[in-house]
Amino acid sequence: MRLPLVRNGPPARPRPQRAAGHLGGPARSSAPAPVVPGTSGPGVETPERILRRLEFKVVRRLDGFLFGDYRGIFYGPSLDLAEVREYQPGDEVRRIDWNVTARMNQLFVRQYREEKELTAWLLVDLSPSMQFGTVRQFKRELAVEFAGVAAYIITRHGDKVGGLVFPTPTGVSFIPPRTGRLHALRVVRDLATVPAMSGGGQTDLGAVLRQLGRLAKRRALVFLISDFHAPAGWERPLAELGRRHEIIAVRIEDPRERELPDVGGVYLHDPETGQQLWIDTSDRRVRQAHRALVAERDAHLTEALTRTGVDLLTLSTGAGLVDDLLRFITLRRRRRWSLPGR
Repeated sequence: MRLPLVRNGPPARPRPQRAAGHLGGPARSSAPAPVVPGTSGPGVETPERILRRLEFKVVRRLDGFLFGDYRGIFYGPSLDLAEVREYQPGDEVRRIDWNVTARMNQLFVRQYREEKELTAWLLVDLSPSMQFGTVRQFKRELAVEFAGVAAYIITRHGDKVGGLVFPTPTGVSFIPPRTGRLHALRVVRDLATVPAMSGGGQTDLGAVLRQLGRLAKRRALVFLISDFHAPAGWERPLAELGRRHEIIAVRIEDPRERELPDVGGVYLHDPETGQQLWIDTSDRRVRQAHRALVAERDAHLTEALTRTGVDLLTLSTGAGLVDDLLRFITLRRRRRWSLPGR
């Protein structure tokens, strides 16, 4: 996102640079200290502690709401046509297959079966723009928590989960699809221990989507976890991937990315390109221009996802993970049971 440079008079002498993208208030480091596997102590949360915390604070609350029915959380309208049979009194009208009915000259209805034992893939963006947070946590930390919850739930019910993590010092990190609690712990560990990156240019979502298209041969459930601060070009690979797989886009955002506070002149730093910009946030024109850019970005993302049939789950560092998940689950359930044949 680029903001116009607006100055009301010359800026003051350069001040010490704050953490990437932070606006006013105490600066928070944009590069959290890496967690070393097996370490423990005050201020250090190991992958095992992260997973246990998610079990108690997120998964158990979801259990209380869903009574163990997790098929409605992530598995959306992924239904296979099982058979077409003759209409019987009591069948719903919306199940009628009108094409077969016309050919056979009597009423036939469709019956479906849900796909079982799917493999899920977590595409997790840990680019420099994810090293940002002004409320509860960094966007990166929220992405790791959601991936941990998804991995725990999916493996607990016997399905496999794999992952592509990007960027890392060696490029894209591959997590082979497996099941079981130990594997869920590995997913959290691999994500939590990726060192913070700086620079390196903008995130190439399209390349990661194409890579998964080459890896995932069978139908799968795909979570694309990112802040979507990426240049155009990922829309077509997403559409191609969506023809074979079910995709859920998980957008990670921070409240300060949506609304600039009125705190006077500040320096902004783009952690991916290294570009710096001084702006006067007390200028109403700057804040209006920022709102317009946010609205434009939202519209582009919504249009791209709607066109490819991808559902959007938005998670904010300023809200609770459970609340955002429950809103998404409710929406998915409504769509799920409004399908013909249900």
